[in-house]
Amino acid sequence: MPARWVKRLEPERETREIDPLILLTGATGYVGGRLLKTLEARGYRIRCLARRPEFLLPRLGQRTDVVAGDCLDKASLPPAMAGVHAAYYFVHSMGSGGKFEEEDRQAALNFGSAAREAGISRIIYLGGLGEPGEELSLHLRSRREVGEVLRNCGVSVLELRASIVLGSGSLSFELVRALVERLPVMITPRWVETLAQPIAIEDLIDYLVQALDVPLEESRTFEIGGRDQVSYGGIMREYARQRGLRRLMIPVPVLTPHLSSLWLGLVTPVYARIGRKLISGLRYPTVVRDPSTLDAFTVRPLGLQEAIERALRSEDREFVATRWSDAISSGSRPRDWGGVRFGTRLIDSRLEYVDRPPADAYRPIRRIGGKTGWYFANFLWRLRGFLDLLVGGVGLRRGRRDPEHLHVGDTVDFWRVEEIEPDRRLQLAAEMKLPGRAWLVFEVEGDSSKSSIRQTAIFDPVGLLGQLYWYALYPVHQWVFAGMLRGIVAASRTKGEKN
Repeated sequence: MPARWVKRLEPERETREIDPLILLTGATGYVGGRLLKTLEARGYRIRCLARRPEFLLPRLGQRTDVVAGDCLDKASLPPAMAGVHAAYYFVHSMGSGGKFEEEDRQAALNFGSAAREAGISRIIYLGGLGEPGEELSLHLRSRREVGEVLRNCGVSVLELRASIVLGSGSLSFELVRALVERLPVMITPRWVETLAQPIAIEDLIDYLVQALDVPLEESRTFEIGGRDQVSYGGIMREYARQRGLRRLMIPVPVLTPHLSSLWLGLVTPVYARIGRKLISGLRYPTVVRDPSTLDAFTVRPLGLQEAIERALRSEDREFVATRWSDAISSGSRPRDWGGVRFGTRLIDSRLEYVDRPPADAYRPIRRIGGKTGWYFANFLWRLRGFLDLLVGGVGLRRGRRDPEHLHVGDTVDFWRVEEIEPDRRLQLAAEMKLPGRAWLVFEVEGDSSKSSIRQTAIFDPVGLLGQLYWYALYPVHQWVFAGMLRGIVAASRTKGEKN
């Protein structure tokens, strides 16, 4: 398959020709996406290999290009590898419906062979911890086998083996969050107390970046982890402590891996498919046995408490940076359904188009609240403000500082402006009394003739009460949010108003 160049590097050949070119696979994934931003911020020249390049285009910096290709299609790889110095391999097929281990084996063989033929100096691969002498799960065995396949292809491989990754949006962290937030009492299987060595996403990214410069005459494997060895149960208890939640965990030794996977899929439906494949791997310890990594790298990892604190502290910024439509299953229509989940957060996301430029589409958004009102069912907004006052909240009495213009930190009734981009984006954080946290986000995109307006309401419930609050008001939310967006669209079409 011929390579399809989607985005080319900007000219500046005098400096860029001497820069090593880094190939990154898996840039649309969690770790790869974080690594991409870090490499770009540090000035590296990057090429991404992606099956769906259009998903990456909006995220790329000026020194990054993307090529269409698939590791299961060997013919698509050589053009992507031309001129590459080092390559990151983050390809896994666990989300597929077939036998992922066979696909992973073939993809690694194709990639390693193409890398050898292209003269790539090293491959950096992220594998998984686990004792080689122990019986491992299919998932861990496959991760170990991929590293071996890459090494046998003749290119020096630097393999980092990690356990649980803790960071807002990571699979392990979101599983912990879902279990703790939703279940006041948990019937826990034996794997919940198996030891692991969780690593903060920031530390993992630092290891991956430093892996470019670690002296490497032949393939080497490094075990990496956080400062603490702790069980999944310990992670859940620490998360509950930091969230101020009281949780009871009742161990049941007879809960088999199969039943555990069904339980996990029921409680955390977003990750059911992958969770069922991962669950067997949680029965085996994944801890660092070889401390030599600390001699080769300068990273000094965080402990569990700090990793969770950082994930909770930074989750709002990271969540905001994620487009809601990307987090929604392709089988649902976000503008029609308000029950979408992102981790434990509940989302109502709606999209409308208007035949007006972005400045006109954004105009009613920047005027929202205060004397202008909320464009629909203002009596309900006033009632909500009155009820908020009754329970000691701020109500609607604060209004707005200015009817036309907003700045970060301004109050808008019982909301506060958290982020603003003129004519593009407004994010409001709720300050009314709630069993959780809430945001209201408006995003406008378009050209001189047409714009899209996306309105997203997000609620992060605390415990069972928070979830009951959202679903009890679900019909009202559906009605009000739909009407509000229609009102904004109608107001954006009004001509002759002062901008």
